[in-house]
Parts: sequence; C-alpha cells; structure tokens
Amino acid sequence: MSLWTTHPDLARLNEMRKNTICDVLDITFDAFDDNSITASMVVDHRTHQPFGLLHGGASVVLAETLGSMASFMCIDTQKFYCVGLEVNANHLRGVRSGRVSAVARPVHIGRTTHVWDIRLSDDSGKINCISRLTIAVVPLGETPPVR
Repeated sequence: MSLWTTHPDLARLNEMRKNTICDVLDITFDAFDDNSITASMVVDHRTHQPFGLLHGGASVVLAETLGSMASFMCIDTQKFYCVGLEVNANHLRGVRSGRVSAVARPVHIGRTTHVWDIRLSDDSGKINCISRLTIAVVPLGETPPVR
C-alpha cells in the first residue's frame, strides 16, 4: 500500500522547482516508491562553503525541500497545506564534488504533523548527512504555527 495521497509526478515536481532555490542549487526530484522519495543536488561552487566542501546549509535545503514535497503529496491539498516546523541535520562527512542524493522516508504521518527521516549520500553511496524534518499540516485559511 502506498504512502502517497497524490501519486508523485516527477515531471510536475521538477516543474515546480523553477524560479526557486531548488533551481539555483540544481535540486531535482529523481525517483519514488511506495514508501520513499529521492532527490539530488549538485555539489559545486553554488553549494560549497569557503573551504570547498558541501555547505551544511545546502544539505538542509535539500532535506527540507524533499521532506516538504513528500508531505505535500501525503495530504488533501484542497483542505490543508504544509509548513516546516523543525529541521535538524548531522553532517557526517565532507563532499567536494558530484551530486548528493537524498531519500526521505516517513517516521510519522499524523493528522497534524509529519516527521521524515532524510539521508543524504555522495556519489559512492556513503552517507554524508542525516536529517529529521517535522512538518505541520495546517487547514487552509488558518495561520501556520509560529516558526
């Protein structure tokens, strides 16, 4: 049984990234299955910190983007919208070039909150970052929780 309320449409997700930070950082939505979704991001001058390594903030942008879109596909968008409530990241190893891939899997899909485990890996498959994202599911017309 699939997790998704809305079947992931990679072409649509990649179209939605236009003119956003996802476009700037070359974040693309790459794959999904019944219980996860995958996106990737370039590691180059756009995502480096001053010492030539992938910036931790860029990793967090990838994680929050992926988890937010995953939550979006788990709700009735005629009644609700999603906003990030909390994100954390443990940066485990440096990456200098290539792409990092992130896989988001649900920890909790509730009525008012979603929690995602998001693992980023380098081109060789080594995990470089583990992130957890909490999403608030808010009824349309209501103000989101203070962030």
